[in-house]
Amino acid sequence: MTSSSMAFQSGASTYSSSSLSSSTHLWNHDVFLSFRGEDVRYGFISHLHQALNQRGIKTYIDSINLERGEEISPVLCKAIEESIISIIVLSKNYAESRWCLDELLKILDCKETIVLPIFYHVDPSEVRHQKGIFGESFDKLGDKLKDNAKMLKWKVALKRVADLSGFTLAKCRKESEFILEIIQWVDLKIVNQTPLSVAKYPIGIESRIQDIYQHLSIGNNDIISIVGIFGTGGIGKTTISKDIYNRISSQFEGSCFLEEVRETSKQSGGLIKLQNTLLYDILGTSWDVHGKNRGINVIHDRLRSKRILLILDDVDELVQLENLVGDRDWFGSGSRIIITTRDQHLLEVFEVDSKYEMMILDDNEALQLFSLHAFKEKEPQKDFMDISKQVTKYAQGLPLALVVLGSDLKSQSIQEWKSAMDKYKNIPHGDIQKVLLVSYAGMHDADKEIFLDIAFFFKRESLENVMKIFDSCGFYPNHGIKRLKDKCLITIEGHNKRVGMHDLLQAMGREIVRRESPKKPSKRSRLWNHEDIRKVLQDSTGPNKIEGILLDLPEGDEVISLHSEAFRNMESLRVFINRNAHFSCAPSYLSNNLRVLDWNNYPSPYLPPNFQGKNLIILRMRHSLIKELGDRFKPKVRTQL
Repeated sequence: MTSSSMAFQSGASTYSSSSLSSSTHLWNHDVFLSFRGEDVRYGFISHLHQALNQRGIKTYIDSINLERGEEISPVLCKAIEESIISIIVLSKNYAESRWCLDELLKILDCKETIVLPIFYHVDPSEVRHQKGIFGESFDKLGDKLKDNAKMLKWKVALKRVADLSGFTLAKCRKESEFILEIIQWVDLKIVNQTPLSVAKYPIGIESRIQDIYQHLSIGNNDIISIVGIFGTGGIGKTTISKDIYNRISSQFEGSCFLEEVRETSKQSGGLIKLQNTLLYDILGTSWDVHGKNRGINVIHDRLRSKRILLILDDVDELVQLENLVGDRDWFGSGSRIIITTRDQHLLEVFEVDSKYEMMILDDNEALQLFSLHAFKEKEPQKDFMDISKQVTKYAQGLPLALVVLGSDLKSQSIQEWKSAMDKYKNIPHGDIQKVLLVSYAGMHDADKEIFLDIAFFFKRESLENVMKIFDSCGFYPNHGIKRLKDKCLITIEGHNKRVGMHDLLQAMGREIVRRESPKKPSKRSRLWNHEDIRKVLQDSTGPNKIEGILLDLPEGDEVISLHSEAFRNMESLRVFINRNAHFSCAPSYLSNNLRVLDWNNYPSPYLPPNFQGKNLIILRMRHSLIKELGDRFKPKVRTQL
């Protein structure tokens, strides 16, 4: 290809709010062929057209019998507007045809069409300045037409098309090889112009895209801007970034959407594969950079003058950004890079220009999205309204959960819905669980312990108390709490700073622990299901691995028969919280590993004699028979009797 510039796209240097129109351009043709029939129809064009068809490329070609009028026909105008690419074959007699030149004007006027000039046995300079054989044919037309204004328009158009990057056929070149090169270029452009698949029902997307658009500073071509989109798994980061890509990618000299960066980079040679994909998508030629360092140099050398759009989806490590984005000077002025991640801290370390946090859907958006997947309507059927609201409450505005549950419950009876929801409250849906687990799997062991403890025991607990508890457990909470917050796994809410967690993340944490030993609750690290707790307390024989228990009975005031030795084998117990159960007797033993003892309705005036409370951080004994504590309890213990 000639090296003057990229193939022309007239919208490429212009940005406006209309650039983010939610509707993508409706293409009916991949390629429109503009040519002078008497020069190339039965030779070059015939072979090119055949090659395009063989590759499945939908091509519009003017009929040989199409009658010519004073202006190009509305049919041709429509075909040009509905074609992704216009290939203009500039042959020696092209400029002698007013219809060819009017086609050229129309093509250059189409803002979203990609223009590829083919210089067929003519030099680009001859077209640019209307010299040589090409110029002679243009002069002939001028002599016939005697319309200086029209001729001037065509001269400007010819200079414009000659300044574009295109293919030049020299006399010594085989046409078959030349056509193959054109086909490969067209193939790549069509692939890049094919919209990425997005949400079937884009509820809540438009307002969020407009917000992100502001972060992109899209009207400023003097800067290179990097924007990070972060949020928990399943919240719609990929969906949003694909939609943005579809709307604005055509306005850059090159574009690339690198999906599944996290997964791909884990594979052998994964980062090199991503580097090669980036180079191929933007430059249009296959690459094999072999090594990451070489890939870094090639990306910098080849792309530093190009204004590109690059989206890296699902990034989780700094090394991925260092090998694919590096520094801003890797790309040309006006470039935009979008990074999606679950990890806000990663964006801070990489020093992005702007961050955007994806938020859950509001109640109306959630109900609408769920209804569209469950009923193909914007509102639930009347009989299903109440239970639909229960489902959306369970999903808590997480788009992934709403889509999965809506699709799952579609065409089922109300009774089947109720049964499914009872199941999901205890065992989360596998498709939802799989996505949410990704964030957990990438955590350090101490951070996992913090996450699981919050999921079981400390949701809505004050941050101050939680920090002291985790510090006493050796979990390094100053680091861990920040990491969980950065990964959008917890929130810190309100002026009193209480720890929050999405219900589905809490359910995931509980399911992780259940899978430690599905059949034997005593082999799990934490318990919250009242039936499992009852079973463990009543069967107190043998050692167990339990570190924490939260007992919250669905029916209050129930009395649980407790053997006095029930806690004897719970040496690892750190947390015991009883919300509302009544016990038949008090325990004769409690672990001195306890950090939290929160026992409503404690049935005795005394704690077990072995229990020194030396590690206690919180002691709550509301509505209990205990009236005072002995000298053994340290002043640091927060008590509530």
